[in-house]
Amino acid sequence: MVLYLLMRMLFAFLIAAGAAEPEARNMRIVGRSDLHGQGNGGEGLALRECDDGRRILFLAHESAPVCFSVVDVTDVRAPKVVTQVRTVSPEVRCNSLGLSGTTLAVAHQTARIGLPHAGMRVYDVSSPEAPKELAFFDTSGPHSRGVHFLWFVDGKYAYLATGASDFVPTHPSDDQFFMIVDLRAPRSPREVGRWWMPGTREGDSEPPPPRLPIDGGYRMHSPFVSEDRPDRAYVGWIDGGVVILDIADPTLPKLVARRAWYPPEVGYTHTAFPLFGRNLLVAAEEAVRDRCEDWPKRIWMVDIEDEKNPRPFAVFPSPPSLEELCKRGGRFGAHNIHVNRPGPYSKTLKETVVGTFFSGGVRVYSIADPERPEEIAFLIPEAPPRNRTGAIQLNDVYVDEKGWIYTNDRDTGGLYILEYTGPTPLR
Repeated sequence: MVLYLLMRMLFAFLIAAGAAEPEARNMRIVGRSDLHGQGNGGEGLALRECDDGRRILFLAHESAPVCFSVVDVTDVRAPKVVTQVRTVSPEVRCNSLGLSGTTLAVAHQTARIGLPHAGMRVYDVSSPEAPKELAFFDTSGPHSRGVHFLWFVDGKYAYLATGASDFVPTHPSDDQFFMIVDLRAPRSPREVGRWWMPGTREGDSEPPPPRLPIDGGYRMHSPFVSEDRPDRAYVGWIDGGVVILDIADPTLPKLVARRAWYPPEVGYTHTAFPLFGRNLLVAAEEAVRDRCEDWPKRIWMVDIEDEKNPRPFAVFPSPPSLEELCKRGGRFGAHNIHVNRPGPYSKTLKETVVGTFFSGGVRVYSIADPERPEEIAFLIPEAPPRNRTGAIQLNDVYVDEKGWIYTNDRDTGGLYILEYTGPTPLR
């Protein structure tokens, strides 16, 4: 403990002395928290404003011992941890969360298939200092790791990337599928519908899909559902590419379209995020191996004017320092992007994409001309003490309605709050 406190004091001194300045263009760090030394941020950020005016950020953690942190970000220059909820087991990770009003849904994925506590926990966070557990929705089973990622924004349904007790995949990598859970009664969550890629479940009439050279799995990752188009779910399906589902009847999701460009590309579609009004979709891949072993992992522009035939047509540019970033250690490549979460505390961006790139930090792109995405800003913090890779590993990103950018480090760095300082506004 003494050594840890000394390291924290040294890091603070280096920041103050200017010895740990980030690499940046048109961005700067305005606030930072190491989350009480539990800096391993996952890919779940959500924000609400309390009746007393406090602005509270909920941050999922990538792995135990902390499940999620509750952070007061009323003063973005001095974020303060309000409380931290620990994982129910060292073998559970709470990688993702979703917030609607004062109801918080938190993913629970186990380290191996077949372990208990896999599923989703639901909390009342009307008092941020004391989250109160309301329910546990169990998706454990002999072939299940539970919930890796979830989407919950409307107070009605949670959309899970999960396994289940009755789902036997045809390949171990294909164990998570699309499940809709009714959360209108948050103390009594219940499954109402599911969809999986044909051929990935034992008993399917379709043959299993062919494996890619780097096998990420034909399984679901991130869903996106909006009140702007409540009958559609836009899903990143890892090696299955982009999936669009008709969810007008939540008990019977139906495939509208699927499009993958793997091969010749490497695979691993992470997020599929539509830009309503522009007939566009942003598809982000995920780098999952260190030092660019699985490069390229990029962001794509996709034309969805004909939603039954999504058409990728442009790739976001790689940074000029690509070769050097690949050598730094840890992962480099695309990951999470800000996805215009419904609600008053998330900024709606139509011509800008903000994404995390692990060792490449946070990077901002103009898509005013979608044929030619252009990088307009970036920020790469110095690697914080004890980071396993020796490089920053920025994992998730959220832009609030005021334009503040929240991002977290996957290893030890905790929470960073950034300001975009470019000559044109984020829009």
